[in-house]
Amino acid sequence: MGKLFVLKKFKKLSTLVLLFCVTIFAAWGMTWMWDGTSNISSISDADTNGSGVVLAAEPIHPIPLTQDLDEEKVALGERLFHEPKLSINDTISCATCHLLDKGGTDGLGTSLGMQGSNTGLNSPTVFNSGFHWRLNWDGSAATLEEQADGPVAAAKEMGGMSWEDVIDKLKRSTDYVSAFNRAYDDGVTGDNIKDAISIFQRSLYTPNAPFDRYLRGDENAISDDAKAGYNLFKSYGCITCHQGMLVGGNMFQKVGIFGDYFADRGNVIKSDLGRYNVTQDDSDRHVFKVPSLRNITRTAPYFHDGNPKTLDEAIKLMGQYQLGVDLPQEDVDLIMQFLITLTGEYQGKPV
Repeated sequence: MGKLFVLKKFKKLSTLVLLFCVTIFAAWGMTWMWDGTSNISSISDADTNGSGVVLAAEPIHPIPLTQDLDEEKVALGERLFHEPKLSINDTISCATCHLLDKGGTDGLGTSLGMQGSNTGLNSPTVFNSGFHWRLNWDGSAATLEEQADGPVAAAKEMGGMSWEDVIDKLKRSTDYVSAFNRAYDDGVTGDNIKDAISIFQRSLYTPNAPFDRYLRGDENAISDDAKAGYNLFKSYGCITCHQGMLVGGNMFQKVGIFGDYFADRGNVIKSDLGRYNVTQDDSDRHVFKVPSLRNITRTAPYFHDGNPKTLDEAIKLMGQYQLGVDLPQEDVDLIMQFLITLTGEYQGKPV
């Protein structure tokens, strides 16, 4: 009995040591991959709820409850976001791949563009995109304005038009000309089109998630199971890559730290190279921007390739390839309960 007790204690201690090492390793990876810059301005709401109440000291911060945005430009940007004239044959808009009633995604494994062309990438949610440190899975765009260049110019996505082409099309509409003249001193320009779309995207923030209310001091905002899931999320080391306001979205990381995800999945294509396609640096092969977990239950399927179809599968794959742990189903279920609490509100209604 004494030997059995010692063996059990040794196994438990070994597991704790493994988890500690994984956390340190992941934290080191986070530091190594961090770009060192951020486009997110200082938000006082990360410290208080606006009434002097100090928030919980946690590695996750709540999304601000309000944003100061030019409503006229938001309205113009919303029209442009849903405008198929931004594509070469008037069939594709930004909203084609980012449907607001589908969590800001299209619900497909990999998105389809011009004439059914497969983009090879899963469409990331547009919600909270204004808070992201960089845009696109490979981090190729530093700002929302820069990101807007990509789809319009990409032949597979919206047909490969120039902004001059887009301007010519929009200027044929007296409504658009009038709207731009009201919002901008210089009317319809490529920069103003991108600016309006970007301001609309910044309006797509989703505050007041149950977990945010919990961070602001409401102990009853989430269930005991969700609290247990959050503790597991931290103890396993998930928090090292998924932290901050967006629970991610602020660093790069390699997919496949504890195994070759791509060899196991098979059918490797160019988009699987990730950040390497931008930098041509071998150390960036299979490196991607860590996605935000905000509203994660509304954005299936998952990863850059849309391979895991369910959140359950995604959590297990993350445990296997990023943490080197086969997560027991009980823990997966509890972590899912925590992730459910990250669903926020858009215009006062759940995403």
